[in-house]
Amino acid sequence: MKNVKARTVFVPPRRERTVMEGRLAESGLRPTAQRSLVYEVLLGHAKEHPTADEIFIQAKQAKPDISMATVYNCLDALVKHNLIRQMHLDRVATRYCPNMHEHAHFLCEVCGAVTDLEGTAKPRSSGFKVPGGYKIAQVEMNMRGVCPDCAGKEVGS
Repeated sequence: MKNVKARTVFVPPRRERTVMEGRLAESGLRPTAQRSLVYEVLLGHAKEHPTADEIFIQAKQAKPDISMATVYNCLDALVKHNLIRQMHLDRVATRYCPNMHEHAHFLCEVCGAVTDLEGTAKPRSSGFKVPGGYKIAQVEMNMRGVCPDCAGKEVGS
């Protein structure tokens, strides 16, 4: 044991995971800085149901070197791991929603605002007749009309 040389190995201190990183890791995703940022931006703007472009603009302010392709890749991974939902509302850009509880969406045809409506859209209890043998993976319920703000402006005009 005389010839054994002592070595010092640097082990960086383990930092605590942020809430965002914890959610990503729990879903099975590696919590990269880009994914954490995109998820954080989306959660911060959840009520607006932002598009990929809107998320990119916000993310770019915090991380100027992030690319649009990275944002799309992050959004795709978040959707695949059930952390967010894609929303397809007719001919408008795809929007993203982090609310993973049962709910519907209301699109105002005047101002374009999208609002979450609490409730359930289960096919068997909704009155829809689903033939035997079909296995429903996801139900999306979207409604269109005029929001209270825009309806008030129409009355005042």
